[in-house]
Amino acid sequence: MARKAHHPYETKKDMISRMNRIEGQIRGIAKMIDEDVYCDDILHQFMSVESAIKGVKKTLLEAHMKSCVVHQIQDGKTEVIDEVLTTIGKMMK
Repeated sequence: MARKAHHPYETKKDMISRMNRIEGQIRGIAKMIDEDVYCDDILHQFMSVESAIKGVKKTLLEAHMKSCVVHQIQDGKTEVIDEVLTTIGKMMK
């Protein structure tokens, strides 16, 4: 059976909204490259996108810990702890 997330509607709505803005920023960067915008200006846009993605990742990790991980531990599936520690390790690289 496939696992599913259990995020509150508002959290999910916020993350989707933020991802849509990031998608627009990425399209904007592509346009800037196509229009030969000054490289430093483009690099600043990349940093902005990276920061926005980090924010969404933080929100998702927090929601995951407070819902998915808690539910699995309550169901006796403690292997989720190793799973989340591996994920956090990869995020920190």
